[in-house]
Amino acid sequence: MSPTPASGSVGFVTAQRMRFEQPLALRSGASIAGYELVYETCGTLNADRSNAVLVCHALNAGHHVAGAYADRPGDIGWWDNMVGPGKPVDTDRFFVVGVNNLGSCFGSTGPMSIDPATGKPYGPDFPVVTVEDWVHAQARLADALGIERFAAVMGGSLGGMQALAWTTLYPQRVAHCVAVATAPKLSAQNIAFNEVARRAIITDPDFHGGRFYDHGVVPARGLQVARMIGHITYLSDDVMGEKFGRALRRHVTDTVLRNDYRFTFDVEFEIESYLRYQGEKFSGYFDANTYLLITRALDYFDPALAHGGDLARALSPAQADFLLVSFTTDWRFAPERSREIVEALLANGRRVTYAEVDAPHGHDAFLLDDPQYMAVMRNWFERVDARVRAGTGPQAAGRAPGTPEGVR
Repeated sequence: MSPTPASGSVGFVTAQRMRFEQPLALRSGASIAGYELVYETCGTLNADRSNAVLVCHALNAGHHVAGAYADRPGDIGWWDNMVGPGKPVDTDRFFVVGVNNLGSCFGSTGPMSIDPATGKPYGPDFPVVTVEDWVHAQARLADALGIERFAAVMGGSLGGMQALAWTTLYPQRVAHCVAVATAPKLSAQNIAFNEVARRAIITDPDFHGGRFYDHGVVPARGLQVARMIGHITYLSDDVMGEKFGRALRRHVTDTVLRNDYRFTFDVEFEIESYLRYQGEKFSGYFDANTYLLITRALDYFDPALAHGGDLARALSPAQADFLLVSFTTDWRFAPERSREIVEALLANGRRVTYAEVDAPHGHDAFLLDDPQYMAVMRNWFERVDARVRAGTGPQAAGRAPGTPEGVR
């Protein structure tokens, strides 16, 4: 018998699959038809279908947001601390939808899927996708589920970019937007990190131009280096120092100082061991072509580009109320990037709550249990729930979209 999930969990969940025959026009000019999206839901959709919350995932996550699988009870959802009974996004109040994006390697149609035109995996022939393409695909899924308007769309990092895109592409369909540890576009430094990671994959001899499936191999070395690079950027220097410092893997004694180092290029420091472990684990479950696609989608996201770089103009269609959260030690998506979004929203008279959380964990803080962060999220969603129950919201309440509520 499978163990029961821990108290406060949504329990066992089941992945579902939906197929869409109508072609989806992509921003690149290409299109894709006959694609599938894998998704999971937890909680109960209320009678007027007004309590749905869409959770958008980041780079290496997917539809498995919360709970566990009956046949894999140890496979816990990536935001299980956030979503569940009595948790900030309370599934006794909300109907939560997690979607695996197009191009991913966790079940939705992607490079590993069979291309009907060739009978082989798409591989490098899978079309380039963008954040906006994902949002349009998610909207089709919402249509199929009978959800006309989300009580909230939320996400962290790349997921936060999707949440922002929802508010401009489908402004009438989003009552509240929660964007955590995100940015209005990547900095040149962030694009550089992504490019180094991609080159590690592309130059791996086992990559074979993206057709490694045909050769029965995986570009594991490239994936490992890509993950190691990424992981460094997700952690703060303080956390790395606290967890690992300069500790060596071998026992060190004060009496044999000359033997502290082996003077080799093998793993010697604990931080090296940790990074190699993370890289090896990642290369065992993530697809290299998917990594290329998703990091490029990150690079391309820039809603202000079509508006001469004016972010306020880009966000002007939005009608939602917003929660923006950043973390003081997140140097990859620094607080000033969230403040750019806040200022642009305020310029449009939107109602914005901003929390800058003093947390030591770096970018990964959005996945962790910082008390201040969790309190902010809990209080926000209690307000969302109150509005759902009252049948009110940013537009339904009849409020003129003027004065901001207060930024903190």
